[in-house]
Parts: sequence; C-alpha cells; structure tokens
Amino acid sequence: MNTINNKRTMTVNGMPVPIEGEKNLLEIIRKAGFDMPTLCYYSKLSTYGACRMCIVEDKRGDIMASCSTPPRAGMEIKTNTPRLREYRKMILELMLADHNRDCTTCDKRQNCQLKELAERFGINDVRFETYSMDGTKDFSSPAIIRHPDKCILCGDCVRVCDEIQRVGAIDFVNRGSKMEVQPAFNMPIAETKCVNCGQCAAVCPTAAITIKSNVAELWEMLADDNTIVQAQIAPAVRVALGDEFNFEKGENVMGKIVAALRKIGFDDVYDTATGADFTVIEEAREFVSKLESGEKLPLFTSCCPAWFKYAENYHPELLDNLSSCKSPMEMFGSILKEKANRQAAETKTKKKTKVVAIMPCTAKKHEIHQERGMFEGEQAVDLSITTQELATMIRETGLNFEELQPEPIDMPFGIASGAGIIFGVTGGVTEAVIRHVIDPEDRNTLAEIAFTGVRGLEGVKEVKLPYGEDREISIAIVSGLRNAENLIQAIQKGEAYYDFIEVMACKGGCIAGAGQPFVEDRARAERSEGMYEADRMSNVRTSQSNPIAEALYKDLLKGDNAHRLLHYK
Repeated sequence: MNTINNKRTMTVNGMPVPIEGEKNLLEIIRKAGFDMPTLCYYSKLSTYGACRMCIVEDKRGDIMASCSTPPRAGMEIKTNTPRLREYRKMILELMLADHNRDCTTCDKRQNCQLKELAERFGINDVRFETYSMDGTKDFSSPAIIRHPDKCILCGDCVRVCDEIQRVGAIDFVNRGSKMEVQPAFNMPIAETKCVNCGQCAAVCPTAAITIKSNVAELWEMLADDNTIVQAQIAPAVRVALGDEFNFEKGENVMGKIVAALRKIGFDDVYDTATGADFTVIEEAREFVSKLESGEKLPLFTSCCPAWFKYAENYHPELLDNLSSCKSPMEMFGSILKEKANRQAAETKTKKKTKVVAIMPCTAKKHEIHQERGMFEGEQAVDLSITTQELATMIRETGLNFEELQPEPIDMPFGIASGAGIIFGVTGGVTEAVIRHVIDPEDRNTLAEIAFTGVRGLEGVKEVKLPYGEDREISIAIVSGLRNAENLIQAIQKGEAYYDFIEVMACKGGCIAGAGQPFVEDRARAERSEGMYEADRMSNVRTSQSNPIAEALYKDLLKGDNAHRLLHYK
C-alpha cells in the first residue's frame, strides 16, 4: 500500500478513500462513486444484512456484507469481481424462484427494486423451480394490501414497523424455507394493532405490501352525471407529486395539480390548507382555554390519523388529552358538505356532492370511515386517494403534466394562509398555532417564530416560549411513533413536562407520508423547504387573517355550527 493510504484511508477497487465517520463499508463504497446494490438496507433502520446483494471481497478472498461491516484503516476491498457477480446472480435467481413474477400487472412494476436488479445483472432465466406460491392476499385493511407471494424476506417492513413506529404489527414466523412475514397467528392485518401509516409499504422493495388503490372507484364517481365531485389537496402533495414527473425535488406544482384535476373531471378544486386554517383557529382556542384552566394538559394534536389510532390502541388514558378538533381534511369536508346541502336546498338540485381528498397519507383511507369525522351520520370525505394514485390517474388520462399551465384554486374557498400550508411538515402545526396565539403584526416577528426551534426534521424537538406576563409554555414536536412513545413514557414517569405536543406518525411529517413518492433524507429537506417557500410567498401568513375564515365564522360556522362541524366531541 502506498503512502497515501494513511491511518484514515482504505482502498475500494484500487482507489484510496478517506474514512470520515462512515458506519459501514457500504457508505464508503457509495462515497467512492459505486452504486452498490441493496434490497434490505435503509440508513435509518437497524442493519439486517439479509439480502447479501452488497457483498464485497477483500484482498484475502474473504466475502462480507458491506452494510454490516465497519470500515477499518488499511482495508482493501473489491466490489465487482467475477465471484461476486456470480453470487449476486445466484441470490437474485433464488429470490425470483420464490416470487410471484406477474410483473406486467404488478402494482410496483414501475419502481420494483427486485426487477431493477434482475435487469441490471442480466437475469433472463431462472434455473430453479418455483415453489410455495399459494396466491394468498390480505385485503382486510383500508390502507394496505399484503401479497405474501411477492415477499423476499428482506425484513424492511418488520423493522420500520417496530423500530420507527413501535407498532410491531408484522414479524417473521417459522424457520428455514418456511419463513414468512405476517401478523401474529396470521391474522388479517386489519385485526391487528396496525395504525395504517403505510410505512411498511413505503420501504417494501417489491409489492409484498402495497397501498390499496381507490382509483377505479373514483373514475366511476367522476363519470356519474348526477354527482358533483369536489377535490381538496393536502399541503404536502404540492411538493411531492413533481417527483413522478421529473421536476426538481421539492418543487411546488400546486397550480399544475389544480389544472390536472379539472381536466380529469373534478367540478371544484380546493386546498386542504384552508381547512388547516380552521384547525389552527380551533386548536389554538382549545389550547389557550386549557392553559387558563390548567386541565387536561398536555394538549396533543389530533390531525394525524395514524397517531390517533396509536393513541386508541396503546394509550386510551390519553384520549381526553387529544385535541377535540377534527383533522383539516375532515373539517374541510364537513364545511363543503354543509355548504352543498344549503345550496341544494336553495336551488332544489337533486345532484349529490362527493368530496375527494388527495392526501400524502394512507391512514386517511381509514380515517374517512371513522365515526368521529362523520357529517350528519355520513362521511364528510367520501374518498381519499394518495399522491401516487393521483399520478396514476394523470398518466391514465394521457395528460402531459409537465406542460400544463398552472391554474388557481376555486372560489369561494380560494385562499389559504401560509400557516395552513406548513401543516405538511413536522413542526408546522406548532408554528401555525404559535402564530395564532402570538398574533404577529409584522414579518420580523414571523421570522423570530421560525427560529424558535419549531423547524427542522429531527424526530424530537423542544421549544419554550413566554406566555403572558409571567408564564412560559413548553412544547414538544415529535415525528415517528416510537419517538412519541418515548416522550409519553418520560411524561408518565415525571421526567418531562409539556403544555402542547405535536405528533406526526411519519418521520418528517406529511411530506414523507407513505402515499407520497418514496423519499430519502435529502428529499425530505427539499420538500420541507418547498413548504416553507410556499409560506413565504403567501399573502396571508396567519390563519386568523384568512378572509375566508373570517367570512365563514360569520355565516356557515355561526353559533354552535363551528363546534358541530369542526370538532368530534
């Protein structure tokens, strides 16, 4: 080894590469510019080393998994020897032999990692007999579909469900060739404590777990001449849909989304950020009331349905501490249905109004059926589709999304505040509520709020702010349900105290929801910046300044209507 290979250097394919805190060889190899194949590796999860696609060979001929081997000064490894190529092809063939290969109709045919690797390594034939295919599918969940015949036992779903979400709805069972991933006792997934967050489907490299599609149902709804179909678009969708159409990561394509929805056949198109403005106003009032009374603190946010389900499953003792506010989607759905009913009575129209929510979240598919969000005994939101489902519809329609001219949201709900828009990123709900409570009069004060610690993609953030003349309020912002559980345990042990706690199930918030195009860490940051850029460009920065909200509180939400339409208890 020459002198350039000092104590902080190792060699990859004959190239010296410095060791700068990387935790494994895989990170070193990728830093050196080599695209190492993996099927079971995510930097935010524990190392499992199951797929063996990332194996490397050292100068002695020893083979090791690069994901689970720490770098050492002086190491010399190769990543593409004939022996390694042969092993990788053999591994892929064995996986494909125990895999349902209906690739032309598979839900993940456009981004299946197994298919990509088979093409990359020239797998044109599988020499081994196919076995253990029984065609079993689990359709019980409103959010996800399990297809065990497509599972390659990478363990990604098991680890994200346990390590990030602390739910543990699925795990490995049996041993050897009979090993499977399934819920306990092979129960339908809907009968487990699954919270419908969909993160298992987001990390699945094949189609063993996919998001349940409601696209066919929506096409039928749009084709019904006796139905008025209204869309509401969640804030986080605007900075993620572009990923599906080769836009820059985090680019705001809201205007193009509106144009696409009109061409697809929607009658009215609205922004769920308008609904978020009502959530801010109602939740801030509730928070101030609890601060003054000192009762049922801390106040937990309630707009994340996966978190709500987690609290129901694991912490029913905290349900009285959850905000009574409906989620922005359900609030806006109730407002749209109430307005439609009034118009129908005035015009005596017989047309039905259906509300469709376009969400970054798979748990919304479960939430729309829950009694707490109902509108006069019926669903406030009739259908919830994901960002990825919207991309599918745009392609089916034949629209050239890149060339669509941006269009504005429909009136009379055509205004949303920047505070409502930032709901889609972790810390956004808190910042919006702080803006309401403090009621800043200038942009300098808004900037000061942004630098209190509410922003950033960390899993746990803490903020302390002065309130009144002699009080300080303590706030926690959490994303990822395991982080939420750790915080709850600390509170219950008396090790921590907070007045207000924002919880989002997905790490980083809705920008990284399972219904979005899959997101890595860098794209999370770019989507987050896209949200804050939309906020900065907004003419209305606080929810209470939204003229739509002011007008509705004097009309549609007058008197007891605000509580009836906007709260679930």
